[in-house]
Amino acid sequence: MKVLRATALIALLLGPAYAQVPQVNLIPDTPSKTPEEREADQARDRAYKESLKKIPDAKASSDPWGTMRSDPPKASVNNAAVNKAAANKATVKPAAKTAAKPRTRTGSTQN
Repeated sequence: MKVLRATALIALLLGPAYAQVPQVNLIPDTPSKTPEEREADQARDRAYKESLKKIPDAKASSDPWGTMRSDPPKASVNNAAVNKAAANKATVKPAAKTAAKPRTRTGSTQN
């Protein structure tokens, strides 16, 4: 009698758990495509690629704040002189480095 009760209890507990297991078919029985279907797919792909070529190029920039910015400074005599001075500074060699002084430690503990 105890065995019958234990078997019934296990069956009652396994019922809801078995219902939650997904029924997955790992090997589907779908046939491969026929040559006509392959040709139709290739024609569809070609038509799609041709339609993409017909789309015009996008605009170079869509800057919503473009009108809020000020114009860059225009070249003038003063700007030309500043640019020339900056170019001259870049060509000048930097000053020679001086020898560094040895560092001295202060305090009571030295390693």
